Amino acid sequence: MRLGLAMVAALLLATAVLARLILPRGRRVVRQDEAFNQEAVKMSYDLHAVIADQEILRVVTRALPAARLASIGQGLSLMPMTDALCEALADGSGVGAWGFQRLPRGFEKVLADGSSGGPVAYVEAEYFGGVGEQRAAVWDAGTIVLAPLHMEEGEPFPPAGSPVSQALRRLGVVAGPAEDEFSAVGLDRHRHNGAWVS
Repeated sequence: MRLGLAMVAALLLATAVLARLILPRGRRVVRQDEAFNQEAVKMSYDLHAVIADQEILRVVTRALPAARLASIGQGLSLMPMTDALCEALADGSGVGAWGFQRLPRGFEKVLADGSSGGPVAYVEAEYFGGVGEQRAAVWDAGTIVLAPLHMEEGEPFPPAGSPVSQALRRLGVVAGPAEDEFSAVGLDRHRHNGAWVS
C-alpha cells in the first residue's frame, strides 16, 4: 500500500514538473495537430468561381441574393461559389454539373444565357502542398466555347497553360512575360474561396 502511494506521489510530482517545463506560465501552447492544421491552411488553395466582365456578372447575379462579387484585374469580376450560393442554387442531387465540384446542376444554363453579353468562365482550383487539380469552362454568345477542361492531380500543365489560365485567356486576359493569366488578374491574392467576399 505504501509503495503504491509513493508511486502515485512520484508520478504526480513528475507530471507537475513536466507541466511547468512544457507549459510556460502565460503562454498558449499550440498542440501538434493544431500546428499541422495551421500549416496546412497556409499550404492550401481553393477557388470555385464564375469570372466575367463586371457588368455581365451583375446581370447574371440579379436574381441571386446570395451572390457576392469581387473585382479582380483587367476589368473582370469574380463571383465565388460560396456555401450560401450553392445551397440557394442546389437542385437536391448533390452532384456538380459536368464533373465540377461546386457548379450546381442547371446553373450552367444561367451562365450560357449570361454569356450573350460576352464570355463567362467557371473555374475551380484546389491545391494542397503544391499538388492539386483545376477545372474550367467558358461560354460565349450562349454556347460553350471552351469545353470543360480538367487537369488531374500530378498532371503537368499542357503547353496551352492550365485550365484556369486558358479560360482567362478566352476572357481577354493578357499575361506579362514573367507571369501567367492566373497571376495577371490576381487570383493568387486570396488562398481560400470565401476570402474573396469576407
